[in-house]
Amino acid sequence: MILAVFITLVVDLSMSSPGKPEAFKDEMGNILKGSISEKKFVTIGGVEQGMFIRSKNINYPVLLFLHGGPGFPNYFLFEKFKPGLENYFTVCYWEQRGGGLSYTPSTSIESITLEQLTLDAIEVSNYLREQFKKDKIYIMAWSGGTTIALPAISKAPELFHAYMAMGQLTRQRRSERIAYDYMLTRLTELNDRPSIKKLKKYRDLRSESDLISFYNSATRDNLMHELGIGTMRNMKSVFKDIFLPVWTCRAYSLGEKYKIWKSKIFFLPRTNLKTETLNTDFPATFPKIDLPIYFLCGKHDLTVNINLAKDYYNQLNAPVKGFYTFENSAHGPLFEEPERFMEILEKDVLRGCSNLTDPEK
Repeated sequence: MILAVFITLVVDLSMSSPGKPEAFKDEMGNILKGSISEKKFVTIGGVEQGMFIRSKNINYPVLLFLHGGPGFPNYFLFEKFKPGLENYFTVCYWEQRGGGLSYTPSTSIESITLEQLTLDAIEVSNYLREQFKKDKIYIMAWSGGTTIALPAISKAPELFHAYMAMGQLTRQRRSERIAYDYMLTRLTELNDRPSIKKLKKYRDLRSESDLISFYNSATRDNLMHELGIGTMRNMKSVFKDIFLPVWTCRAYSLGEKYKIWKSKIFFLPRTNLKTETLNTDFPATFPKIDLPIYFLCGKHDLTVNINLAKDYYNQLNAPVKGFYTFENSAHGPLFEEPERFMEILEKDVLRGCSNLTDPEK
């Protein structure tokens, strides 16, 4: 009986894993002329790395999307929610060294650093510029992706039209302590004693070891989602809303899905990326950026604290700035309020301006 269930599960997963991103089609069901939807592998920094490239029109401006994690690709969310970036851009969903499509057993732990990922991001940007014959491209980063986007645009601003940051990391040590205090207060109000007990294992993050352990813990991720301050405000379960959707994402083959979780569970935790993130004061390190900057933040985001992002925005020196608060979102406003997100892209980002008369927008 158990064997039969297992075989059925494998067959079902295989059928839902053709390993190709969905094509764009017209009303007649034909592939949309001038569109692109492909998965490809390119040698970046001496390592074969995977990416999805999708657009309804290959003549659109090019956008490089840097996923968070760190190292955990988010393409499955784009397949599930279809927010619509491809209506405005030719989008490259690059999967970073050591994660997802770009994970291989031969990748060394030592090569997974913010510095190397930054160099990779710049190389991918130049690859896209050459491939699509563009002088400049746009760059968007989410959460952990912002930790490599900032140094990339600082090192090579001439490659980019503008930078869009969703969940910009700033001083993550402070952000973790704020989130911890909020969760403890909220769980106390709910009289959720089992969750309080789990949280208090980290002793208010008073020690360095507790802080790092908490930042890496399943307890943190699970409680953030249960309380609506995680990936999305209405995404309450890591298992149901993240683990299962990865396995049902049709753009990956079954083997590629296995690689995503092998990297996530066994490889990435051995790297130093999260410690590097905690140890970097991004506002102090990058006080000035020589291109337009747009921060897009969910009001309920405590995964990466929105108030710390606003403090950074206020002190950041950039030729054009825009800060946008999404009232009904947590960490993922692109997926939670996609219509407003697209409106901002169309009216401000693509025009290189910002409505500064209302900084909260």
